[in-house]
Amino acid sequence: MPRTRPLSPAEEQPASGTDDASAAGARPPSGVLERGIAILESFNEDRLRLSLREFAELTGLDKATLLRLLGVLVRARMVHRFDSGSYAPGPALLHMGMLYRSTFDLGTRLQPVLHSVMRQTGETVAFYVRSGDERVCLYRENTSKEVRHHVEVGTRIRLADGGSSAHVLNAFTGGRTPQSREIRDKGYAMTRSERVAEMTSVALPVFDSDGTFLGALVVIGLASRFSDPAKQQAVEVVRRELAQQSFATRPPADWQPGG
Repeated sequence: MPRTRPLSPAEEQPASGTDDASAAGARPPSGVLERGIAILESFNEDRLRLSLREFAELTGLDKATLLRLLGVLVRARMVHRFDSGSYAPGPALLHMGMLYRSTFDLGTRLQPVLHSVMRQTGETVAFYVRSGDERVCLYRENTSKEVRHHVEVGTRIRLADGGSSAHVLNAFTGGRTPQSREIRDKGYAMTRSERVAEMTSVALPVFDSDGTFLGALVVIGLASRFSDPAKQQAVEVVRRELAQQSFATRPPADWQPGG
């Protein structure tokens, strides 16, 4: 069996192409697909344009690898490159997002519900689905009141950050929340200043006519005006409006969390 020689000091050093960022903190993803996903997930509401250096800091990938993968993503129109050298989400992502929304086939049924609930309660209404450890806003109706909680479609929020819709999503997808039994008994969750100071909300689960759990519909407003009696009234409004579009807020008798 051949003997392996010890590595020379030069061979023990990292390759010269390795960026300082990977050594400093972030562990770079190993697979090509994972690297591409890491690049796309570097964008968020506060990081709509990123430089190569910022990508390196966020992903831990070296700049040579980033340039190669960004070139592929640019050609696929998933990333747009500006003349200045910075990058932004590309138009193909919008197309994919619209496909994602259309697979749910909910918009034509849910948007009227959200609009009617917003009109009757006077507060912002949103519909969230679970995506891994986050919740994603698919639809929303923002109240016109001057002081309000403003929600944008596509907003991603960690479930661990709390909020009534996060508790509902956890309770009906097998996640962990101390309110699970109470939510399933009452059929809704209420929180006050849990994630956003001075805001209070009530969320209900939404089931399709076949018993499939779809997500959480939440009504959120300023705590000083959206009182507990107002939230109880909102629960009845939501239930009534959802029923008119053939949705349910209670699971079938044999339904199991996460099932």
